[in-house]
Amino acid sequence: MKLIKVLLSLLILVLATSSCNKFSKVMKSKDFEYKLKMADQYYDTKKYKNAKDLYEELFSVYKGTQKFEDIYYRFAFCHYYMKLYRDAENLFKGFLEVFPNSVRSEEVDYMRAYCFYKESPKIELEQTSTTKTIGVMQTFINTHPGSPRIKDATEIIDKCRAKLEMKEYRGAALYYNLGQYRAAAIAYTNLMNNYPESMKGDEYKLMVVKSYYQFAKLSITDRQIERFEKVIAEYQDFTDRFPDSRLLKDAENYSKLSQNNINEIKNEQAKTSAKR
Repeated sequence: MKLIKVLLSLLILVLATSSCNKFSKVMKSKDFEYKLKMADQYYDTKKYKNAKDLYEELFSVYKGTQKFEDIYYRFAFCHYYMKLYRDAENLFKGFLEVFPNSVRSEEVDYMRAYCFYKESPKIELEQTSTTKTIGVMQTFINTHPGSPRIKDATEIIDKCRAKLEMKEYRGAALYYNLGQYRAAAIAYTNLMNNYPESMKGDEYKLMVVKSYYQFAKLSITDRQIERFEKVIAEYQDFTDRFPDSRLLKDAENYSKLSQNNINEIKNEQAKTSAKR
């Protein structure tokens, strides 16, 4: 078994060395047509690093010729397949500027937008690329209204918005868990307004009511009445927005608790006033 592994390792090493030697000879060749043929061959066999290096050298040679569009197109895709998405995006953009009337312009425009999507990071990280994806995908949809890629573009926009929504949700939940209830209420309100199509809108609104209730409870007595009244107002807004929500009863309980607290405070104030 060990002998077989050693032999396989040696075979792989020999093949790799042979491949490197062959590519080195291609790079040193002065025959540009041969280089282009080999670049296309490397591209077709998914050896994108070799193809990229050759296309890059051939850029200045074929610029202005009929073959330049194919070279530019494949050169850009080499970067994409190598997961060099930022470089690929710049090259796709450049392709559209150099060949605005190309039959490939729609595909390349979509791929440029898709590169931003591929750079979209985990939810925990800063989401500039995710936001940018939404913008460029929407521009693609507006620019190519009859494209068969519109369905994919729309799905990507939905995924990006879902990611941004989840990030905002985690931020709002963190405020609440840290006891920063006013900040939580504002964050949940923004979340609900930023994503009005969300299936969790009533959940966000309930958290607004709940956060303002907790904020009112922790407030000084002189400010509690107005802040409990805020809870009741938010509950009334809840009933207007989500009259059929399964969470309506929970929101109503916070409204009733708030009204009870207001009544108790007013009774205490009346007793204190009577003693004077």
